[in-house]
Amino acid sequence: MTEWVTISTKVRKEVVEKARKYGINISEILRESLEKEIEKREEEEARKSSKRIAEELKLSAEEVVRLIREDRQR
Repeated sequence: MTEWVTISTKVRKEVVEKARKYGINISEILRESLEKEIEKREEEEARKSSKRIAEELKLSAEEVVRLIREDRQR
């Protein structure tokens, strides 16, 4: 079962009013935005890690990516 926590943030009143006017689910938008940002950062971190691995093993970054993909398919 997924655990949830509540977070809060301050937003200009006019932004909230406009969101309500257009029927925007603020919580959903904030959750999705945060999840996308986390995914973006994780991808950046993975790219940096693969680059370090490539340098250590004296392989091209493309070769490291290919090896990781092969391993995932097993």
